[in-house]
Amino acid sequence: MYWHSIESEARSHVSINLSEQDIQKIIQSVMKNVEEALGQPPQETKEVVGAASPIKPIKMKTINHAESKTDGSLNQEQQKPMIFPGMLTPLGSKPGTHAGNKTVSSVQSGSENGVFENMEDAINAGYKAQQIYVKNYSMKNREQILTAIREAVIKEKEILAKMVFEETKIGRLEDKIAKHELAAKTPGTEDLKTDACSGDAGLTIVEQAPYGLIGAITPVTNPTETIINNTIAMLAAGNGVVFNVHPSSKKSSAYVINLINNAIKEAGGPENLVSMVKNPTMDTIQTLIESPKVKLLVGTGGPGLVKTLLQSGKKAIGAGAGNPPVIVDDTADIENAAKSIVLGASFDNNILCIAEKEVFVIDSVADDLIFHLLNNGAYMLSPNELAQIERFVLEENKENKAFGCSLNNKREYHVAKEWIGKDAGVILAQIGVKASSDIRLLICEVDFDHPLVQLEQMMPILPIVRVADIDEAIELAVKAEHGNRHTAVIHSKNVDHMTKFARAIETTIFVQNASSLAGVGYGGEGHTTMTIAGPTGEGITSPRTYTRQRRSVLANGGFRIIGG
Repeated sequence: MYWHSIESEARSHVSINLSEQDIQKIIQSVMKNVEEALGQPPQETKEVVGAASPIKPIKMKTINHAESKTDGSLNQEQQKPMIFPGMLTPLGSKPGTHAGNKTVSSVQSGSENGVFENMEDAINAGYKAQQIYVKNYSMKNREQILTAIREAVIKEKEILAKMVFEETKIGRLEDKIAKHELAAKTPGTEDLKTDACSGDAGLTIVEQAPYGLIGAITPVTNPTETIINNTIAMLAAGNGVVFNVHPSSKKSSAYVINLINNAIKEAGGPENLVSMVKNPTMDTIQTLIESPKVKLLVGTGGPGLVKTLLQSGKKAIGAGAGNPPVIVDDTADIENAAKSIVLGASFDNNILCIAEKEVFVIDSVADDLIFHLLNNGAYMLSPNELAQIERFVLEENKENKAFGCSLNNKREYHVAKEWIGKDAGVILAQIGVKASSDIRLLICEVDFDHPLVQLEQMMPILPIVRVADIDEAIELAVKAEHGNRHTAVIHSKNVDHMTKFARAIETTIFVQNASSLAGVGYGGEGHTTMTIAGPTGEGITSPRTYTRQRRSVLANGGFRIIGG
């Protein structure tokens, strides 16, 4: 006990005439002075054996070695975590703790982790968050945040896939899980490069700077996947983002926005860096477009959406429609071609815009291709079965309106919305055919003018057109693609055929001897994206897509090359 040593010390320095009570008073006084110097709160008193009055034992202050200098003295100020203005938590700490003198709240007033009742509030919150983000967070901080988002998405990929599947009622659950895994692999800050040039006149640096707050509109086909992909790419570039999601996916979209914001806060990022309006409408899109705080617009959807964004007067990035053709020539590895076509055309029930939509095969190898398609999960529709299916999956365009992924109001038919993304087995069941569970794709032989060839039908129904040679195949494929310049696929071992088709079709994605999915990094090299900006020319989007060039010049003798 510390008080014993103090008592012994006191006894050695006092007169023998002092009573025991006097000694204890001296000890008590010394202890009081020591405690006041150390800033200790008053201690409970307790009786000490052999003492004439209650004595409070000394409680020494504990020193945290992590807070001390190398010489042992306290230096707590240096050990405090770095807290930027507006940060909820220090980087690396957990949410719900204290940041400065302010207790962190997990829910912003008027919102729930980035989900707002009205678009104006979502924009204002996102604008403030982005200003904090770009001013106070380094590239390293950004990567910490992106890593937290990726980890959160991977951890809940099955939950997200199930929510999207149940809410939208389109696609295949197992493929949606794979899409979430793919979206989480969106590149980060490593995609941003700084260019520099130097010479006798000085030094010039060209940096990739953020736009600020981005307004993004997402589709029903890849709702949460597009949010994840856009968020990672846009935040990597230093932007904030406000989403106007498709109304048919607003619940699952709100869930992933909540998940992302929690991950951002977990990593010490600002609140509401990613936000959305709870009930998206055409009016909320207009508010997003017109807001002066939104500096860049990004739309993933049909040509109507892209047209609207381009008419806004702002910089716009648009991902439009596609109707990807596939050519199979007489030099192709037919078995590999069949496996690849089934994989791409059936993936998530053909709702991806890159998916194979129609096949042009040289007649001499057509039968072999069909044989291998049937061996790899396809079902051949008879003319009668096809006619029955056409009656409910296609609707006559009696009012001459543009529907779906086309602005052409002169088309005779459009796809029935309720059949988009349905399983092949469900479609067969509608005509009384019970198919085995491994049937993923329906195939049929048709003429070039058939509606299933001309429409981006987004169903696991793949029309096959026989052609005489590679020239006819290319001619018809270019016509069927309708100038979307989105995606095209060829299976061939003839380099001349591949080159000729590539030059004629001029698509953003051109895949050779693989599934269309290879074009977005699934079974192929290169990064993934859910926003393929063909109409506006940016192509396969990545973080650098969401930046603007900023040139910094040091001239007039301000810089001199060594030895120059």
